[in-house]
Amino acid sequence: MTDVAHASSPHLAHHFEDMGQQRASASLGMWTFLGTEVMFFGGLFAAYCAYRFSSPDAFRIASRHLSVLLGSINTAVLLTSSLTVALAVRAGQTGDRKEQVRYLLLTMLLGVAFLGIKAVEYSMEFKDHLVPGWNFSYSVLHIPSDVPERTAERTELFFVFYFFMTGLHALHMIIGIGVFAWITHRARRGEFTPEYHTPLECSGLYWHFVDIVWVFLYPLLYLVDLHK
Repeated sequence: MTDVAHASSPHLAHHFEDMGQQRASASLGMWTFLGTEVMFFGGLFAAYCAYRFSSPDAFRIASRHLSVLLGSINTAVLLTSSLTVALAVRAGQTGDRKEQVRYLLLTMLLGVAFLGIKAVEYSMEFKDHLVPGWNFSYSVLHIPSDVPERTAERTELFFVFYFFMTGLHALHMIIGIGVFAWITHRARRGEFTPEYHTPLECSGLYWHFVDIVWVFLYPLLYLVDLHK
């Protein structure tokens, strides 16, 4: 029976009994990977929150110099990309090759748009001397004279978290776009059918995770001053 299953299912790996087992194993592997990513980002979020609540004024002052408009636009872009990914997965489930390719390409376009907007933000912050280290300038922040020196120094720490967390998120997006390029190539060849679309689903899960991370980053970094 195993030989017959492999003969009728070209995508079935030799160490699985059937397509259902292969799909379940792939999904478990992806969820396990995402679990490790949650722990990784969770540590960063925990460290950020610890410093955020220990130096609320410093983080509030620093956050004012981020572009809420650009951050909001990027949030809308990523949420839209989650929709296009879901539609691509649905097209895989129904075996619609054209719709798969169309929505995958649209997802990559939205991802590139997000990175482009983020690059504009980074360039603005670099010109304003807000990159921690040799480029950083406290004078740009217009810190009130009555603010304690320790609080003023913590404004640079905010940007340490900002650049590290958003940069790491951007790296995950670049990886995701690369994965979707490979998935799109396979979709064009008609590899994904109602019987086999596991790679499409797993890549979609990864993209949704990246989007969810940004949903947390956006209020934590951009909306600090709204929660005094």
